[in-house]
Amino acid sequence: MTDSAPPRISDLARAHGPDGRAPSPASDYLKGLNPEQRDAVETTEGPVLVLAGAGTGKTRVLTTRLAHILATGRAKPWELLVVTFTNKAAREMRERITHLIGPSSEGLRWLGTFHSVAAQILRRHAELVGLKSTFTILDTDDQERVCKQLLEAANLDTKRWTPKSLNNLIDHWKNRGWTPDKLPPSEDFANGKGHALYAAYQARLASLNACDFGDLLLHNLTILSQNADIAEEYRRRFRYILVDEYQDTNVAQYLWLRLLTSSTGNVCCVGDDDQSIYGWRGAEVDNILRFERDFPGAKVIRLERNYRSTHHILGAASGLIKANRSRLGKTLWTEDKTGDKVRVRGVWDGEAEARLIADEIETARKQGVSYRDMAVLVRASFQMRAFEERFVMLAVPYTVIGGPRFFERAEIRDAHAYLRLILSEDDDLAFERIVNVPKRGLGDTSVQKVLQIARENGVSAMAAVRHLIGTDELQARTRTAFSNFIRDIDRWRALGQTTSHWELTEAVLEESGYTDMQKADRATGQTRLDNLKELTQSMQQFDGLTAYLEHVSLVMDLDRGESADSVQIMTLHGAKGLEFPLVFLPGWEEGVFPSQRSIDEKGEKGLEEERRLAYVGVTRGKEDVRISFAANRLVYGRWTSQLPSRFVDELPIDHVEPQSDTGYYGASSGMKEAKSRWDEAPSFGSGYSSPGWKRGQAFTANRVPNAQPARQTLLEGDGRLVATGDPKAGSGWSRGDRVFHQKFGYGAVKAIEGNKLVVAFDKAGEKKVIDTFVEKA
Repeated sequence: MTDSAPPRISDLARAHGPDGRAPSPASDYLKGLNPEQRDAVETTEGPVLVLAGAGTGKTRVLTTRLAHILATGRAKPWELLVVTFTNKAAREMRERITHLIGPSSEGLRWLGTFHSVAAQILRRHAELVGLKSTFTILDTDDQERVCKQLLEAANLDTKRWTPKSLNNLIDHWKNRGWTPDKLPPSEDFANGKGHALYAAYQARLASLNACDFGDLLLHNLTILSQNADIAEEYRRRFRYILVDEYQDTNVAQYLWLRLLTSSTGNVCCVGDDDQSIYGWRGAEVDNILRFERDFPGAKVIRLERNYRSTHHILGAASGLIKANRSRLGKTLWTEDKTGDKVRVRGVWDGEAEARLIADEIETARKQGVSYRDMAVLVRASFQMRAFEERFVMLAVPYTVIGGPRFFERAEIRDAHAYLRLILSEDDDLAFERIVNVPKRGLGDTSVQKVLQIARENGVSAMAAVRHLIGTDELQARTRTAFSNFIRDIDRWRALGQTTSHWELTEAVLEESGYTDMQKADRATGQTRLDNLKELTQSMQQFDGLTAYLEHVSLVMDLDRGESADSVQIMTLHGAKGLEFPLVFLPGWEEGVFPSQRSIDEKGEKGLEEERRLAYVGVTRGKEDVRISFAANRLVYGRWTSQLPSRFVDELPIDHVEPQSDTGYYGASSGMKEAKSRWDEAPSFGSGYSSPGWKRGQAFTANRVPNAQPARQTLLEGDGRLVATGDPKAGSGWSRGDRVFHQKFGYGAVKAIEGNKLVVAFDKAGEKKVIDTFVEKA
């Protein structure tokens, strides 16, 4: 019997990966791939589109494909262009490739984000766009400072036309690939000054030898499109191009890739058209949909075998997304046929929904599920408040991913500061926070002087201001600003004696200019306004302003910080790429999800993106997904009935377990009635005073035992036309007429569309209202 051969020196000396393990031999990296994954890895020549569904091993395919190209000698590391969307993704990809094939991957100099690769190209050819190779990249603060200078030079009101809104609009134009000379006439800012401001902005950056992030790609487009020799040089250099998350590319990124790739080039794009959910920030799903037209003869490989979710979760998600027309089509499947169906529950109102989910989280925890394995995914951040309050009260640890907690958001803290100061003039912290929010022309020096005088004299800041405005210690302009602030606080304090605390809050936000300040912010203003709307609606549960502020203080005090083991709360947009064993999807109601704003602004295209967002939400679940919708919501101080989201009925019944938690549907066919919470009277009253609870009590009291579901009664009644754009439907109004509206006050009619009026209100600004909602002043 012969001894085994001794190890070779080359084996002993082989380089190890960053984790200390030896890189896989070339023959190992293909092991474990399913047939479709292997096809995507080994199809290296010509254009390839890999449609990778959720949980199908997309990242592994992409990294293995790169390793395969390098291991088989088809290209050198510096001949590969690999673009991702985040630095984290690029870093993880580099580490995985190093583990697979060893240090030969170190030469991947063109692996990075779109902007980092574009920056390398721009450094080489900066002079072609009027820059030096030492150019600097401005951050957002510097960009807005330049915008402010330009707005002031153009004598524009920077409160109405804010630097932030101009900067966001310029960024949008650059994402579309528009230079100032190519900007369409329909794109405008500040009543016809948009084109000139954009050109001035670009000229100012050039004089500073600087560019912003949008310029990195925009200047690349100029260089590559106007210099054919340079474009051809890069096409020859990049023998293989790989693009991750192709469904999220915007127009500028798409054009950049097209300029670097010939129609017959070796380009591989990996993405999922069913997960294109970032249209609001410029992503174009059409880029992936037209891949086969852009690259004739392209091979499309579908990765449909899912390694994440159960059979029923995948069936529900696939059935839902089939309603979209603009998609290339694929159906996810798994060999694992176990698991529960997706649960769909109807509840009475938003508070009942929060109670239900909190109770089920506690039940799951007792059954051994970790808090960190559970997630609540909402359509918009304002929906988080009810869950956060409930979790705090029950001491359920939670973490808000992608942003601050509801009561820690800047706009909520600002609103609370106004209310605290109205309630108590001694609250100097509240005074300091909002005395110049929105801007009132008060500098930091003036505010600090007031605070210093207050401390030296042992009085509140408000008392110091009341004294100073009657002296000459402050400049006249500063005295006027402080006088107006004092007058407003006094007026609102008086208003609080005669009106409800939530109506007072609405008045403060409107009259202070805070609402207008948010409206001027086109990027995040609407989200903040939604949060403020949720704030005023939540206040209606409390007897008065003092009770509400005490509640907030208690909630903040009970919140002792985040735990390593905590429930995850986030928006659906923030959940993409993540996975959890147990996922809760609340608020599936028309107008909330799908978002009415998205449908109004984008029509069918917006609706399809909302449906893709629902698909992303469902496919985040590994073992258990629970969808819920409420029958009632408190909207503008009134209880309104809500319609279940159309997405609920698009779910295939074979994969769904419908369940009415309160007998919402009277146990009609297709709905399973669970034990009702209304069967036992609660031990406390204030939390169960909604109309939904009262109807639930009445339903339970009048229910006949063992009764068979009755056919729904046909309701008859008279209808009334609420709104129409028919010009023949006018009702005697004329442009210029003075009107009064119960909420918006006095204003003048600017335009008439049937029975809809466009009214310029004196305080609330321009609004579109139904003519029956106003009266002649």
